[in-house]
Amino acid sequence: MPKSRLSVRKTYKLYIGGAFPRSESGRTYLVDGDNVALASRKDARDAVVAARKAQPKWASATAYNRGQVVYRVAEMVEARRAEFKSLGVPGDEVDASVDRLVWYAGWSDKIAQVTGSANPVAGPFFNLSSPEPTGVVGVVAPPSLLGLVSVIAPAIVTGNTVVVLAAGPQVAVTLAEVLATSDVPGGVVNILTGQAAETAPWLASHDDVNGLDLTGIDDASLATELERAAAGTLKRVRRPGVSDFSGDPGTAPMTAFLETKTVWHPKGF
Repeated sequence: MPKSRLSVRKTYKLYIGGAFPRSESGRTYLVDGDNVALASRKDARDAVVAARKAQPKWASATAYNRGQVVYRVAEMVEARRAEFKSLGVPGDEVDASVDRLVWYAGWSDKIAQVTGSANPVAGPFFNLSSPEPTGVVGVVAPPSLLGLVSVIAPAIVTGNTVVVLAAGPQVAVTLAEVLATSDVPGGVVNILTGQAAETAPWLASHDDVNGLDLTGIDDASLATELERAAAGTLKRVRRPGVSDFSGDPGTAPMTAFLETKTVWHPKGF
């Protein structure tokens, strides 16, 4: 007769710098019977350090290479389709998430052509405008898988690195496991679980965070507080309001965290 046994409860940890640490505070909370790490201010700082360290090399990779990496993530999400469905993600949403990743992967080496330009000037000069990544972006993500990839993919495909505050912890950490087994360099995407109201203010006011995406914020007063905190360090802030992730996202999510650099160069004679 088989002995009775207790099932092993999974602990969903943080994802920082390509590793899965527990919160430095040791705190956890229960979500549907699973232990989930409750991120602290120190965890947020560690994630920013990892994102900053990874950003220069990621930004200097070719746009084609970044597209290949994002496409690989799509392949791995497809391969783990059954696991995402077991977490309650509808099959149609998993498919849409894969398609969204492939869509952004295709934009990687095209966005510069759309947003850059050769500008007419009066004189013997070339005047060229080209997009560059903003840097480190703090993201308050929506809880769905499609919402999550819809805020992460446009930021990283254009050369930024991200620190994500995830509302749906099991889905987000499972996506982190996908990232860890794909070709995404450690630190390009960092995922924190817990309460956005606790950790988001530290990202909004952090001197080494260059942009803030508030897509997942549904509390207007908290969003306003974060915008004010971000203004102190002149961050770019994206606050799109209610988002329909099933529609065509357009280029706005990518251009929101791009800077334009204009260069003058004399023409040869």
